[in-house]
Amino acid sequence: MANGRYARQSRFGPLGGGAQDRLAAARVVLIGCGALGTAVANGLVRAGTGHLTIVDRDYVETSNLQRQVLFDESHVADTLPKAIAAARVLGRINSQVAVEPVVVDVHGGNVEGLVAGAGVIVDGTDSMDTRSIINEAAVKLGIPWVYGGVVGSTGMSMTVIPGQTPCLRCVFPRAPAPGSLPTCETAGVIGPAVEAVAAIQTVEAIKLLTGHGAALHGGLVTLDIWAVTMETVPTGAPRPDCPTCQRRAFPGLGTVARQTIALCGRDSMQVATHPPAPVDLAGLAQRLDGLGEVLLTPFLLRFSPAATDRGLTIFPDGRAIVHDTTDAAVARADYARWVGH
Repeated sequence: MANGRYARQSRFGPLGGGAQDRLAAARVVLIGCGALGTAVANGLVRAGTGHLTIVDRDYVETSNLQRQVLFDESHVADTLPKAIAAARVLGRINSQVAVEPVVVDVHGGNVEGLVAGAGVIVDGTDSMDTRSIINEAAVKLGIPWVYGGVVGSTGMSMTVIPGQTPCLRCVFPRAPAPGSLPTCETAGVIGPAVEAVAAIQTVEAIKLLTGHGAALHGGLVTLDIWAVTMETVPTGAPRPDCPTCQRRAFPGLGTVARQTIALCGRDSMQVATHPPAPVDLAGLAQRLDGLGEVLLTPFLLRFSPAATDRGLTIFPDGRAIVHDTTDAAVARADYARWVGH
């Protein structure tokens, strides 16, 4: 080990001894492979985490390249799903790590199956709704998870250990009103802020996986990379009346109906049915032929109708991203018109 791939890492005191073996035996589920997710995945794979499952619903676009460190222009040209592109890059970085890409939308009906058996869950999402169901699943199954969020030059992170620390619902008991908080679309986001928060998430995950729970930061870390400030706010004990970790109510888990949600930083809406209603992409491509421009890949179908400026990207699980609209009704109508169910 002293002269091997992880030699420098193992010379750091806390990661000496059997820590590398514990990392090699660990399984992490990363939900979201955008800005935070790619940086966390890069760090965990280079550190030798044995098994990494990457769950993401989206595909690589040019606007991602400014901050999503695993992607390049070839992934944009090939219209690759982010999980697939990330797994291919990570496999070239460290072939000793098993990287499993899962191209699905995480929702209350599938989240438990996706995270079951993980040693740690890491949040790479951009949605408080998704984080809420991650929190519920993690608490229900007793799996530690690491929350992270970034907007502009600011970010925050918190580590949740069910049964020991406050959960996300304890710290944020009420969801913010729609439009009340800045987003990456309204306030932008810079790469260094992403890297700073991802570094905290990665090292917290490594501490958990190697048995160094006493070294966890133990609070809500907030930072502003532009102002170069960082603060850890103690979160104390779990809230006695928390409906999630104290009363163990999990309303977000279970099957939910079709949802239409806005995608952060894009004039696009995702339309999804839960449970999924799979689509025969090849058959759909044939039906759409002659009605506009059709691009079919092994992972998705992109359709630009001649009748409208709004295009769609459709996935095998029946999800679709409707572009150039933020109107849920328009997105649902386009989905029904072109996909048909």
